[in-house]
Amino acid sequence: GRLGLFIHVTAGFGDVGFKGFWTLEIFCVQPVRIYPDVEICQIYYHTIEGDYDRYSSGKYQNNTGIQPSLLYKDFK
Repeated sequence: GRLGLFIHVTAGFGDVGFKGFWTLEIFCVQPVRIYPDVEICQIYYHTIEGDYDRYSSGKYQNNTGIQPSLLYKDFK
């Protein structure tokens, strides 16, 4: 947050096997302009070693664009 801009503060990490678009949260603590082609975050990939579970289903798996919250599906 150098400019008071926080990216992806409350969500977890990407899951091994996830297929779809990531939606990153953006939270501004003060008004800030974001210009085209200015980098505002970074994504880091880890190498997975050993046994792991592969993410293969879920309410966001295979989404095809901008995805609003589907939290309500947890309460059906």
